[in-house]
Amino acid sequence: MADFPNVDSGSDPLVLRGTAVTANQAPIAVLRGARRIWTIGAIHGEIDRLRSLCNKLIPLFEPGDRLVFLGNYLGYGASISETVDELLKIRRAFLARRPFVHLEDIVFLRGCQEEMFRCLLELQFAVDPARVFEWAVGRGAGSTIAAYGGDQKAGLACALDGPLAITRWTGELRERLRQLDGHGLLISSLHWAACTQDQKILFVSSGLDTKKPIGAQSDSFWWAGRSFASISSPYGDFEKIIRGFDPAQNGFSETPFTITIDSGCGFGGHLTAVCLSPTGAILQQIAA
Repeated sequence: MADFPNVDSGSDPLVLRGTAVTANQAPIAVLRGARRIWTIGAIHGEIDRLRSLCNKLIPLFEPGDRLVFLGNYLGYGASISETVDELLKIRRAFLARRPFVHLEDIVFLRGCQEEMFRCLLELQFAVDPARVFEWAVGRGAGSTIAAYGGDQKAGLACALDGPLAITRWTGELRERLRQLDGHGLLISSLHWAACTQDQKILFVSSGLDTKKPIGAQSDSFWWAGRSFASISSPYGDFEKIIRGFDPAQNGFSETPFTITIDSGCGFGGHLTAVCLSPTGAILQQIAA
């Protein structure tokens, strides 16, 4: 489980709208030489749907395929720790099936649930920790806290008590995360976004601000999701933008310039995977 490098130093840098990016380097991952790209939407701790989907998906992998998970593995569902374990198994299965495979051929994006969990692990640095804590719990992070052995009531009490108490609480949560093989390393290695080498397709978790260049997006990747439906033209050189979570929960959708791969997993809906051509055309779609 110790092979989640943040930087592939053997790769040549790629310039994205003025930003030099190396393959497998946070925040943007670069998919090189992709023949097809499988993408999977928000999971939200739904382990049974993830297992069922991947039992269908893994036999379909072909040489030249790439795999992108679009974030939101945590939150809401009751099997969050098990879901992360399954993601690690799927990653191993993907890397083991094909010859000439590279670590950067499978990419995990950071969704808003993972971003909230990161904020909770650094709660002692927040200006208003109690408000941040309640905001995150109200948006599904409570399930993640419980999955890693945290106590919500104790967390809120510590948030009200001050930095020392918060540091003890976050330290205990970090230690429980560290004890689960591969979990901390995976969560700390998540990319903000991904793109194909020719910059035709951009993969994001929830949204982006089309008025900003890619290097200036920051939180927009997680919190600009509600404006995604209004995208009506290419974003720079990118001809198609793919996302995995719609905060408005309007379901799977495709426009000339976007695809939303969210069928409501975690909210009573299905988990969906889509196979894309290098130009962003949908080749195949499966659900569980």
